Amino acid sequence: MAQIGPHPGASSPGVSLRMSAARRRDTKPEVDVRKLLHAQALRYRVTYPVPGKPRRTIDIAFTRVKVAVFLDGCFWHGCPEHGTLPRANGGWWTEKLRANRDRDRDTTAHLESEGWVVLRFWEHEPPASTVDTIAAAVRSRREPPRSSQRPE
Repeated sequence: MAQIGPHPGASSPGVSLRMSAARRRDTKPEVDVRKLLHAQALRYRVTYPVPGKPRRTIDIAFTRVKVAVFLDGCFWHGCPEHGTLPRANGGWWTEKLRANRDRDRDTTAHLESEGWVVLRFWEHEPPASTVDTIAAAVRSRREPPRSSQRPE
């Protein structure tokens, strides 16, 4: 993975305040999706470490069936529909956001090589449809229910 240079600093105190207030976890899209998953009796782990990749986490992990869910922010992960590039320090931000996308691809490939199903959603996607996709993936990987009858 390519290294990017040190952060050039915020272009203004207002920008610094907004960036420092940005949540890394428990964002509104994450909480909305988690509430709907919980309502469907689906249990999961939050901010689960990516096996073999220090300092990387899965937003929502179904560890028993190996389903990893990422809810990517439009700015930080370069959404083609809503992603923007700051004007100040543009070169640094271009490299930073490219590195984020490269890390996302590397994380996905790593998890898939370990037998995980990786689902990525943009923060702007409707939570209900996101949950429908997640629930289908989790249920499809569960073992079939065992019969209560003994074979004769």
